[in-house]
Amino acid sequence: MSKELTHDWYVVRCFSSHEKKVKEFLEREIEDQGLEDKIKEILIPTETVVEIRSGKKRTREKNFFPGYILLNTHYDEEVNNLIQSAPSCLGFLKVGKNETVPTPLKDHEVKRIIGRVKDGGDEPRNIEIPYSEGDLVKVISGPFKDFDGTVQEVNPEKLKLRVMVSIFGRKTPVEVDVSQVESAT
Repeated sequence: MSKELTHDWYVVRCFSSHEKKVKEFLEREIEDQGLEDKIKEILIPTETVVEIRSGKKRTREKNFFPGYILLNTHYDEEVNNLIQSAPSCLGFLKVGKNETVPTPLKDHEVKRIIGRVKDGGDEPRNIEIPYSEGDLVKVISGPFKDFDGTVQEVNPEKLKLRVMVSIFGRKTPVEVDVSQVESAT
């Protein structure tokens, strides 16, 4: 009768923007070495975000913990050696200077991270607006086309900006869509 292995979630450090490469390497090695019973899941914590650049909306996957992947595993020397041998991988995250064994994540931390990944799955939930108060912008479309102004207020829910432009020599606040402006600098 084989003993059931206990699995916990651990944090693995890797080079930033190499997370997918590390995950693909680990998946191949797990299959080649027959470690499926020890390593259940590899997770790169990402969410779908909407970006507005040059007046165009774009959705993309954003890693909200760059340089880290999560591993649901039964930690032992064999798993540790696999992680240490992975290219672009720095090893398990250890708490404290003299720690030799990594500390697993707490259940509430895992639930929060996995919940955030699932919430940000297919439906974009975060919108990155590349402008903030005080930025100089140029209106590129709409009734105020070719006006320059300063961002006074950002409304991310409505994707609107309040911009102070000079109309007939007077500073006037106008509300424009984020896609109607570009950086003036």
